[in-house]
Amino acid sequence: MNENGTYELRSELVVPAGIDETFAFFEDPRNLSRITPPWLNFRIRTPEPLIMRLGAEFDYTIRWLGLPLPWKTLITAYEPPQRFVDEQVRGPYRLWRHTHTFEETPEGTKVLDHVAYALPLGPLGKLAHWLVVRRQLEEIFAYRRRVLRQIFRAASEIRR
Repeated sequence: MNENGTYELRSELVVPAGIDETFAFFEDPRNLSRITPPWLNFRIRTPEPLIMRLGAEFDYTIRWLGLPLPWKTLITAYEPPQRFVDEQVRGPYRLWRHTHTFEETPEGTKVLDHVAYALPLGPLGKLAHWLVVRRQLEEIFAYRRRVLRQIFRAASEIRR
């Protein structure tokens, strides 16, 4: 945690696909439910069509400790096929800024996630982070990496 109470989470993996295909997967908000653990009961509430672009807003609901939580994100940067940023407008965090970066490599596309986040409730938020939140976020991104490996491995086998 830095001096203003912000935490950081970083995740990285390489998928066996080109950067355009990889970016296309990530820019489709419907795919978020495929790579989110079932225990979060993730649901998109924004009506179709779901089109990723600068300024797009998406409404979701997740469950945390059994409680339904609304979550609204705003796309604050959109630079296909290298990068996009979603920021929480409404939700459980005081701050949530998720930067998705994509880099072409000889093995495929490197997918980098950088999340800057902060919790509400001052000292209680810090305690919740230490006891539960940090570990749950690490589990969510570990799940995401596992599922992405499966999805892109299967897609690369189909292409052969």
